[in-house]
Formats: sequence, structure tokens, C-alpha cells
Amino acid sequence: MVRLTAIQLCSVPNVEENLVSIEAELARLSPVTSNDEHIVVLPECCLFFGGKDAEQLAVSKRSLKDKLATLAKKYQVLLVAGSIPLATSAKIEDKFTNSSCIFSAQGHELIQYDKIHLFDANVEDNEKSYRESRYTQAGDKICCWQAENVNIGLTICYDLRFPELYRQLRLLGADVITVPSAFTTVTGQAHWQTLLQARAIENQVYIVAAGQHGTHFNGRETWGHSMIISPWGEILSCIEQGIGSISVEFSRDELDRVRAAMPVTEHNQFESTLKRPN
Repeated sequence: MVRLTAIQLCSVPNVEENLVSIEAELARLSPVTSNDEHIVVLPECCLFFGGKDAEQLAVSKRSLKDKLATLAKKYQVLLVAGSIPLATSAKIEDKFTNSSCIFSAQGHELIQYDKIHLFDANVEDNEKSYRESRYTQAGDKICCWQAENVNIGLTICYDLRFPELYRQLRLLGADVITVPSAFTTVTGQAHWQTLLQARAIENQVYIVAAGQHGTHFNGRETWGHSMIISPWGEILSCIEQGIGSISVEFSRDELDRVRAAMPVTEHNQFESTLKRPN
């Protein structure tokens, strides 16, 4: 048995406070047996959110992975740690990567995905303008991880608007695609659910989307509405507001049935590739 869980948070610009919130939610989850697998997804910016982007440069140099690995081991989950800021190479001292990492139930880091698509956009909200690329270095690798029973494809927030990435993850064998996010209220209300369902339907995968929700320290408002969607595009579970979690059971039979009835991957006549970074 494989359980899929999304945790919704209202993160603050304080790593220790966010770790307390994350652990509280992990402690509330029902335990699984030793023969089962529990995949838990945290939101984007789960350890630091609502402060100035420049502050994340200092945060990115801290030992964030160790703390998350410890939680994964303590609660015996495969933890998809939403996204955290991680220091780049010495050649790019003024930037960090926005990275999603998977930690095993034994407390080992398994894979790191650096967000490819950076949110540089104008939005009619309190912030008005977002320029993620100012301090964030874009990734250049597509990442899937073969867990014990499922293959997990990794994406982050704004990636959701680029179906080519999801198609590539499906071709790599993804059964589940995770979408840790911090969608603004404006864009979330307009597009969040539609895009999530489209990505699930197009690629016949489970989508586990864990979001930030609420009004944050800097006044930014996030949409929440974390949800888990079936390969047929059905919303299996959703938490609209507040802090909390949702869980569903992964069904290999349902996944196989949907793909056999309509083999869109085999029928697809197009190819796409990742551009080289500038």
C-alpha cells in the first residue's frame, strides 16, 4: 500500500518556527505499517517564506537538509520537502536554487530537483510584481525518483504552467508528480485547479499539490487549496484553507486502467526538449 499526503502550511520567515509547524503536522498523520510506503509532500518555501528574497541567501547557507532528513526518519515517511533555498556554487555567490529534495524514511537524501521555471510576472495583488530570477538560479535537469512502489516526478509551483516538463516526467516513468507551491491568491483562484487537473489528465498521473495558504509576514497572500488528483482528473481530496493535511491511497490498478483505456503517451506525435540555460 502507498499513501499520498499533501501538507498545507502558512510558513513564516523563521526556519525554526516552520520546522515546529511541519513536525506538528507529521505527528498528526496516521502511521503506516512497515510494509507500506507513505509519501508526504510539503509546500514551496516550506522553511522560509514571507521575508525578503535577499534574506534567503543567508538561509540557503544553513544546514536545512539535515533537519528535514531527521523529520523523515523520525516519522518514517518518504518526505518530498517542498522547496528550500540552497546555496549555489562559489561561482554564483549572489544566488541560490529553489530546490525540492526527497528524503527516505531512513533519513537519507535521495534526489534534489532545482526549479526550472522562475516566476517573473506582474500580478494584480499586494506585491504587484514578482522577480524570482533576481536571487534564484534556474535548474537545468528533469528529475524522477523510483521509490519502492511508485516513480515520483518533481516540479515546483510555476513549473505547472509548462506542460512539456510534465510530459517529459511521464516519459521518464512518473506515476505521481508532486507540485509544492505558493500560488498567489489572484493566480490561484484563476488557474490553480484547472492547471492541476489538466496536468493529471494529459499525463495520466496522480498529482499531489501542496500549497502555502494565508496572509504572510510581508503581506503576500497565497491561495492554498492543496489537492490530490487522480489520473482521470478527479479531485480525490482538497484542503482549501488553513494549515492541515490530506491523504489518499495510491491505486496501481486505477493507474493501469486509465492508461490502458486511452494510451495517450503511445499516441503522442510530438517531442520536446529542455533549452540550454543562457
